Amino acid sequence: MEIRDNLIDRITEAEQQGWLGEIEGLHVSLSGAESKIRQLDTAASADGSVDLGMPKIM
Repeated sequence: MEIRDNLIDRITEAEQQGWLGEIEGLHVSLSGAESKIRQLDTAASADGSVDLGMPKIM
């Protein structure tokens, strides 16, 4: 969530500075961060723990 908040701040700065190319890349990163947050929210159980799966021995 800190990463998402930082990206939002960076997008605001880029818009103020007129960095059009930077804005597009930051929006892509923001979409990825929001997607990951949704995945974690979905994976969290009622007690707040997250199932990380079984480790694989290689």
